Amino acid sequence: MNRLLIIKTGTTLAPLLQQRGDFEDWIRAGMGVARERVDVVSVFEGAELPDPQQISGAVITGSSAMVSHREPWSERTAHWLRGAVDQGTPILGICYGHQLLAHALGGRVAPNPLGREIGTVPVRLEASTARDPLLASFAGSLRIHVSHVESVLELPAAGVRLAASDGDPNCAFFVGPAAWGVQFHPEFDAHLMRGYIEERRALLRAENLDADALLNSVTECPDGTALLRRFSELVEAESEPQPP
Repeated sequence: MNRLLIIKTGTTLAPLLQQRGDFEDWIRAGMGVARERVDVVSVFEGAELPDPQQISGAVITGSSAMVSHREPWSERTAHWLRGAVDQGTPILGICYGHQLLAHALGGRVAPNPLGREIGTVPVRLEASTARDPLLASFAGSLRIHVSHVESVLELPAAGVRLAASDGDPNCAFFVGPAAWGVQFHPEFDAHLMRGYIEERRALLRAENLDADALLNSVTECPDGTALLRRFSELVEAESEPQPP
């Protein structure tokens, strides 16, 4: 079987990095995939991506960068994503990865006019999830962790809206045959979410957001792990040899 690719677009906050590792560690653990089956490519540091035909699937991490800044490494990754989507490679974009996937396919990404969204939030699933391979098993809603300033303001023409939150009407989408973007962080647990709120405390105060109230509302979100495990199952199924 080909290997899973994690496209690394940035790193987590320094205190969390020291305590818990980085995005790729949390994603791999959430998916239940052995370390030796995963390749991590740090595109934000200039690393080159492989031919999509050489991988079983790809997950794009979050980042403190902004898709709207269109940095060269980000635009190169967007070009790669267009080809991977066309080839049917299973893809899951998380936060920055969600935005980059939308941008790559013709959507519009910019600062969210509703402001920063951070903490544990409910996400409403659209009727379109009833037949969606990734989200069909969830019963109408998710409770999940978020931390972002930019959002997908317009979906790609071929994109299907799957979910919305009070702070983001386009917080999950699908584009065929096998690519998903989720604005939320299914790889976060409550400890990581609290760490982000604590590290952002000064910014939250400047934006008239109550860090203590946000901290108090943080809960564990098993829906995130369930989503990552489901994507892992889809990757496995896609990579199995087809009968003649």
